[in-house]
Amino acid sequence: MNHRLVPTPAGRIHLVEQGEGPLVLLVHGFPESWYSWRHQLPALAAAGYRAVAVDVRGYGRSSKPGEVAAYRMLELVEDNVAVVRALGEETAVVVGHDWGSPIAANSALIRPDVFTAVALLSVPYSPPGGSRPTEAFARMGGDEEFYISYFQEPGRAEAEIEPDVRGWLAGIYAALSADTMPGPDRPAPGFVARGGRMRDRFPAGRLPSWLSEDDLDVYAAEFERTGLSTALNRYRNMDRDWEDLAPWDGAPVVQPSLFIGGAKDATTLWLSRAIDAHPTTLPGLVASHLLDDCGHWVQQERASEVNRLLIGWLDGLKR
Repeated sequence: MNHRLVPTPAGRIHLVEQGEGPLVLLVHGFPESWYSWRHQLPALAAAGYRAVAVDVRGYGRSSKPGEVAAYRMLELVEDNVAVVRALGEETAVVVGHDWGSPIAANSALIRPDVFTAVALLSVPYSPPGGSRPTEAFARMGGDEEFYISYFQEPGRAEAEIEPDVRGWLAGIYAALSADTMPGPDRPAPGFVARGGRMRDRFPAGRLPSWLSEDDLDVYAAEFERTGLSTALNRYRNMDRDWEDLAPWDGAPVVQPSLFIGGAKDATTLWLSRAIDAHPTTLPGLVASHLLDDCGHWVQQERASEVNRLLIGWLDGLKR
């Protein structure tokens, strides 16, 4: 695997690439890094693709601007375009997981001249528009607070996470993995009791089967070095995105697309209406898969199956 830093209008993006052929850009989510695609990079390369996984702005070895507004969606879309151009390519297929999924979807929506197809993992496509996001999320919690609302105030979540980054990461990875997530009789880890912490609802005692101690060390070392603020700033731009993306209100993503989610992922449950709407919002949808006994971290929990589905879809784009 080849590590590189490439220039963008706002700084530099760290990427890892492997293979030759059509470019496939892999965009991770929270709280992750390029390393989340470690199983896909060699598989895509072996299948004849140039696989490139980035550290999203604010993560890992990429630039970390200080202003919260620097993490708005339009900036991240331009980062993706700059990466494609810096690699000497005109077009790419973009694949995203978790926060990377809306980044990928909006890259395809806003720059269809660059991103010719899009695969979305775990988070389905929801077109821009609707209610102001912070107001909508505030209504979700009732007596509790939805985690996205909990992340809004700068410094609040950091105060919980940064004293024990490794332990917090282990907890959130376990909380959203099929083999370690709390049972249905336990409080949902995506909500926070008033005055409480997210980690109060994380399971403890063992790592999910997809995550080794060495893997956890990689993730923890990056966030211990950088802190969490620049990663959390993505959540703090949702209202800005709502305003910025108003020209695309309700717009579908028309390019060929793919969706893969976990049947046990809470995200695919509370966004089930978005999945149901995909025939309209993703008119180029080639296939949609909900993997049984799989949680949120699909490309790591079910690496072989995701590789097979992703490569099969990519190969079909050539026909």
